Amino acid sequence: MRKSLFFSTLLAVSLSTSAQKKATIEIHPEQGTQMISKHIYGHFAEHLGSCIYGGLWVGEKSDIPNTKGYRTDVLEALKKLHIPNLRWPGGCFADEYHWMDGIGPKENRPKMVNNNWGGTIEDNSFGTHEFLNLCELLGCEPYISGNVGSGTVEELAKWVEYMTSDGDSPMANLRRKNGRDKAWKVKYLGVGNESWGCGGNMEPAYYADLFRRYSTYCRNYDSNQLFKIASGASDYDYKWTETLMQKDASKMDGISLHYYTCKGWNGSKGSATNFSKDDYYWTMGKCLEIEDVVKKHIAIMDKYDAKKKVGLMVDEWGTWWDVEPGTNPGHLFQQNTLRDAFVAALTLNVFNKYGDRIQMANIAQVVNVLQSMILTKGKQMVLTPTYYVFDMYKVHQGATYLPLNLTCDTTKLDNKRAVPALSASASKDANGIIHITLANTDLDNSEDVDISIPSFKAAKVNGRILTSKGIDDYNEFGTPEKVQPKDFKDVKVSKQGLKVKMPAKSIVVLEIN
Repeated sequence: MRKSLFFSTLLAVSLSTSAQKKATIEIHPEQGTQMISKHIYGHFAEHLGSCIYGGLWVGEKSDIPNTKGYRTDVLEALKKLHIPNLRWPGGCFADEYHWMDGIGPKENRPKMVNNNWGGTIEDNSFGTHEFLNLCELLGCEPYISGNVGSGTVEELAKWVEYMTSDGDSPMANLRRKNGRDKAWKVKYLGVGNESWGCGGNMEPAYYADLFRRYSTYCRNYDSNQLFKIASGASDYDYKWTETLMQKDASKMDGISLHYYTCKGWNGSKGSATNFSKDDYYWTMGKCLEIEDVVKKHIAIMDKYDAKKKVGLMVDEWGTWWDVEPGTNPGHLFQQNTLRDAFVAALTLNVFNKYGDRIQMANIAQVVNVLQSMILTKGKQMVLTPTYYVFDMYKVHQGATYLPLNLTCDTTKLDNKRAVPALSASASKDANGIIHITLANTDLDNSEDVDISIPSFKAAKVNGRILTSKGIDDYNEFGTPEKVQPKDFKDVKVSKQGLKVKMPAKSIVVLEIN
């Protein structure tokens, strides 16, 4: 998680007064050449608040229904999303985490104070075995964030050996002693986190040298091949990316990028649920600015890596609002409204476009923290509007991206930002089925969308829609979910393509056979 400074000004919104708008989309299936990495739909679990304890993990003796200590309701909900990867143990926590404290009998594991997040006592009952076994249950790739800030080269090297070596080695034998005979497969390894901030407050050139040193000793054991990810920049810090690419492009497999949609790091970030129309449109503008940021970082990467061998890993992104009243400020528990769902939808539509460079993205975070998929309270669980966006958009995972031309009206904020009324992405899966995701950002006006797909004849179209009466609607504990997908029927097939009528503030996925 980040602790940096971003200055912003609330922007005045100029709204269209028309009751209905029109948009056109032309999709080009024959131009589809690049794959949308399934890892763009990745997730992030940090030892922060109740993300781990009470969110993912309750222990085998809990009266909350569990599967080997993992909350059964959360486990089953996450399986439905087809989670491709899960990043752990942080975040800022990662650079204070010493992995050997989290192995062996739980009663012997030392406690620690989580200084980054509220001074909570961490008992280390959820450690390496618990995380990697969770990934096996979910069928996802583990993404380990290694301790560079306060850890040693030896410590990280031994952790890699402990997890991935099947040989007769000291760390492999220690793993066997702790109950796991066969090594896990661990592909993704982050060499530090936010090394410009909570991960050590380093200068880019200094970290670039550290990356070389640490990654040298993180070895490939047996058939396990590590994908080593350098700690990259915070949103607009292009100097950091320039320095790392210049010095380490040939040494790294990926470089991270963090980008949050929020109003700054000093003072109030605004309520997650009590916001104005101006606030909403500002949020959409800030969210969409990620495309310009991504393009600028990609341009720097292209200078030093023209063959695009290094992946851009946006391994922290999402909304960051004030915590819910009455909760620990250091636990970052926030509600999740339809506004947050739009941030997810628009951001994923952007990421899908840059599959030749963006190989991974991880929304922050998976349970009970920031823009989470799931919220829990004791035995209760709710799925958030953001969860349903990921459920609707999972059809893009591993599919071929289809370029498109989109024409629509915009909502102007000022001379810096404008919010298009419509956001869209299209892909074709291995069975030849085309999926289109659409988001009408206009709070007041419906959108008539004409979609043409040359050389493709649609025989059958299925759709789902996510919307609600208010943009500030959210799902509460103990009540029927107010915001959840429903069947979408307002689409017609014609000789020219599709005619779609999207209600105001709606997100739609279409499946075209």
